[in-house]
Amino acid sequence: MIEFQKMAQEGMFWMLGLSSVISVLYYNRIKNQYWRYFVYYLVFIFLAEAIGKWGTSIVDLNKIGFYNYIVIPIEFIFFYWLYAAKSLNKPKLFIGLSLLYVISFIPSELFFTSARKVMYSLNYTLGCLMLMILVVMEYYKQINSSNILDFDKNRMFYINLGVTLFYIGTLPFWTFFELLKSYREIYNIYYATFLVLGVVMYLLFSISFIWGRQSS
Repeated sequence: MIEFQKMAQEGMFWMLGLSSVISVLYYNRIKNQYWRYFVYYLVFIFLAEAIGKWGTSIVDLNKIGFYNYIVIPIEFIFFYWLYAAKSLNKPKLFIGLSLLYVISFIPSELFFTSARKVMYSLNYTLGCLMLMILVVMEYYKQINSSNILDFDKNRMFYINLGVTLFYIGTLPFWTFFELLKSYREIYNIYYATFLVLGVVMYLLFSISFIWGRQSS
């Protein structure tokens, strides 16, 4: 299982890299659309993961702080923007969810200052729950769309499916992370699942550029 986890972890990283490369290759087709920011996002996340993977051997990097305060907040806020402000056309919802997520760091700092991973789980759980609301709203929008038969050309279909599998599907793992560590067999299986779903999500992101309608 450990060897499989290592392979899946490498696979997730390089699939993210491939997704970034594909997004850059399609950049000229979407450079006048808000989708160009999705390209920036993927490139940023890949660079951030590269820093997390190799940066510790170059600089004295606090990986927990790097992910908790930079990478993960940018991930959630970007998706709130993509879903609420752009796809659902509800900019006020985007602002509200983003503010609520940022404010959630206050109780984390006050009550979990000595347990950074617990803080991570708390913020990740809240971020995922709010993202889940947007995912459901997006599914509802797609189901009721007049273009439902052309769902395979809808870029948000692939993104929404990827987000559902990875962020929502692995929510229990990060919510109960500290408890699951005491049950190594369950932990190892769920961690491996988390990595595989990460590979699938970035594969779907790549497909969204290749098959997704350019005007969407």
